[in-house]
Amino acid sequence: MPFADMPTLQTAAPIAQAVPAEPRPFTWGDLLPSGVAEWFAVSQTLLPAMMFMPGSQAFRLPLRVGAYAVSLFALILWWFNRGGQRPARHPAERWLLWIGLYLVMMIAHPGTNSLLAGVAQMLLYVAIFCPVFWAPAYVQTPRQLARILVILLVCNGLNSIVGVLQVYDPARWMPPQLSSVYTGDALAAVTYLGPNGRVIIRPPGLFDTPGAVCAAGTVAVLLGLILAVEPIDWWKRMTALAFATAGISAIYLSHVRAAFMVTVGTLIVYLVLLGLQNEKRRATGFLSAAGALLAGGLAISIVLGGQSVEDRFLTLLGSDPGQVYYESRGVQLESAFSSLAVNYPFGAGLARWGMMRNYFGDAGTSEGGELFAEVQPNAWILDGGIPLLLLYSIALGLTAAYELKLIRDLADRNDRLLTAVVTAANLGTLALVFSFIPFGTAVGIQFWFFEGALCGAMANQLRRARTV
Repeated sequence: MPFADMPTLQTAAPIAQAVPAEPRPFTWGDLLPSGVAEWFAVSQTLLPAMMFMPGSQAFRLPLRVGAYAVSLFALILWWFNRGGQRPARHPAERWLLWIGLYLVMMIAHPGTNSLLAGVAQMLLYVAIFCPVFWAPAYVQTPRQLARILVILLVCNGLNSIVGVLQVYDPARWMPPQLSSVYTGDALAAVTYLGPNGRVIIRPPGLFDTPGAVCAAGTVAVLLGLILAVEPIDWWKRMTALAFATAGISAIYLSHVRAAFMVTVGTLIVYLVLLGLQNEKRRATGFLSAAGALLAGGLAISIVLGGQSVEDRFLTLLGSDPGQVYYESRGVQLESAFSSLAVNYPFGAGLARWGMMRNYFGDAGTSEGGELFAEVQPNAWILDGGIPLLLLYSIALGLTAAYELKLIRDLADRNDRLLTAVVTAANLGTLALVFSFIPFGTAVGIQFWFFEGALCGAMANQLRRARTV
């Protein structure tokens, strides 16, 4: 089973020679995070959650930067503590290094907003992809990877539960600072009408941005549903199912159709990977549970959010999905290649869009005026033009191929299942490239953290013998 406490084979010795160690008695301390990787996973929810506290707006910048700074700190810790050593190298590493070098040169681009903002934008990219370098040093067994996935399920599940409660009882659970940040047209853009005409703000979860809970909801749905159908203690399955239900309900209540489609896509990918591994019984149970979860979550969301929730998501069935996508995000994706790539073939300069410009940029400069990007290809082209778009696309393509190769080559069934979990989650992030900017946010950090952890955990696991 993917999350089982499985023995780890550290050498390429025959399977018959592997002797599992005696299991250590359980203690309550086993439930607490330990080590750099596990605490890093917790920090990605804990630090943004601090913005949920009253009066936190005064510390908004350090808290938002903190989630990324922790990644850079882990990189420095790995370099000085482990001497830059790790059990394996990810195939995307060299391309990510080229990206980093290219962005350093882009600081000198005449369109870069300012030196400070340009350096900040470059460091943002490095903070997002650097876990693939340091995570293998701190995650070296499948059991460690499984623990990280469980920790992420708990963190994202709790985040999703808060999101549902923010619709159920906003006076108690909604961040108080939202009322001061979102007013007038800005507030209207993130609200909808619920039961009895009640105005509902799209739930932020343990963040302070409306709708931000969707990313946590997607992770909670996938990991929770996978664990819910595994042959483990019943209370663990029920807890996982509760997290998954909260995750899908939070997505419905956020009215974000792209997040819903990505979530369904991750479930389909995992189901296909189970089929490719001939896991028929597990696939049947997962498919049944997924159908019940999607229907049950919608029912709960309609009770809390009203008929507008159902109407919102029925547009995916009542209209041409391609047309729906084109009207919401496809137009922007089209502009990336018809306009931006033509006008800025080598980039418009760094910090021309997004939070690095808002926090560190010079609003008065005429050279580095503000531009906008709401899908990832647009952001890559603005930051580095066609070269950056190609470099990052190659890195992501190699990553997807690496995951699928691992599933094919790993000898142990549990290792393959665990790899399938990470693959499904990360392919969902790849789908977000066409409707969001995942590799400019903490979603990208999670992607590369998963990759680094998977690379380290499977580095010394047995591979299947290849026949000639």
